[in-house]
Amino acid sequence: MTVSVRKRSRWRLNSGELHIWSASLDEQEPYLDRFTALLSEDELERADRFRFTRDRARYIVGRGLLRTLLGGYAAQDPGALLFAYNEYGKPELPEWPDLRFNLAHSESRALFALARSTDVGVDLERRRPEFAQENVAEHFFSPYEVEVLRGLADHEQADAFLACWTRKEAFLKARGDGLSLPLHDFDVTLAPGKPAALLRTAWSRTEPQEWRLYDLSGFYPGYAAALSVRWNDGRIVIRHGQDSLLPAVNRTN
Repeated sequence: MTVSVRKRSRWRLNSGELHIWSASLDEQEPYLDRFTALLSEDELERADRFRFTRDRARYIVGRGLLRTLLGGYAAQDPGALLFAYNEYGKPELPEWPDLRFNLAHSESRALFALARSTDVGVDLERRRPEFAQENVAEHFFSPYEVEVLRGLADHEQADAFLACWTRKEAFLKARGDGLSLPLHDFDVTLAPGKPAALLRTAWSRTEPQEWRLYDLSGFYPGYAAALSVRWNDGRIVIRHGQDSLLPAVNRTN
């Protein structure tokens, strides 16, 4: 697997290649009106359900950026894109079924993953050390993962907890099953120094061989981030830098 970091946008996305974009939702709020104009009626209705103005703005910016990116790769008007959703709520573009994508956000940071003809999922969580000391792991992680987590030194458990959580969420999002698969029915690595990997699923002996997990946390200080993709190997391009999405936004003028 090859990872490269670029600051300038390119719209070509080849088979066997995956692009990761990032953005601060708050710092792109000056484009709020422009993004609002791109959204569909159902997206605007969902935005209006948010109780707090900041959360509403972040949702609009996130969806607007997603449309801008997809429009760029599909060479289409971002506002004209039509989404369909599977029974678990995972979105897709029926007119461009080979263009796969996923969005994750935590507070003001968002990640977008795009690939051709392969399932992809991404997850992002703001680092909160107190999470590891709660009983979340015992309720949701597999017995193997809980044993590994609680066997670590206290100062290692916070990062290990978030590594486990984001890897599991990215895998579920890539499969598109939502919460239909219990988190404790599959194992991922989480110990410090262990590469990200899917180790076991309760429903298939062979499925772990179809997937690759990647830890992206090093690219986003203050956050834990993970990527899941159904391939044997490929090329990941990280769109790095705070201005990484500004060229895409400006093309919607």
